[in-house]
Amino acid sequence: MAKRSLYQRLRSTAQVRLALFVLGVLLILISPIVGVLPGPGFLILFPIGLMLCLQNSAWAKRIYVRFKRRHPRYAAWTDRVMRRTSAARRREREALAKGARETPEIRANAD
Repeated sequence: MAKRSLYQRLRSTAQVRLALFVLGVLLILISPIVGVLPGPGFLILFPIGLMLCLQNSAWAKRIYVRFKRRHPRYAAWTDRVMRRTSAARRREREALAKGARETPEIRANAD
């Protein structure tokens, strides 16, 4: 059995998960303030805060899923910024499906 990382072992307690969630909310709230300063502060703080919130709160995950269903364009951008593996798999599936749909059309047009 593989050893769990220190971060995973710490996250097993409710107090640490709550502290990480609060830290994530603080980073999200601070990111617009830092966003007016020169540099990429907003683009760094917001995804990190969002990741902490999503990893440590089932409530935040439900809200995020609802947001993704209502606003797929913005959700795709957010997933790319956060480098979510589920989003990468979804993009690969869509590219494969798109390629499969285009292949018969290309063949029909070539004849």
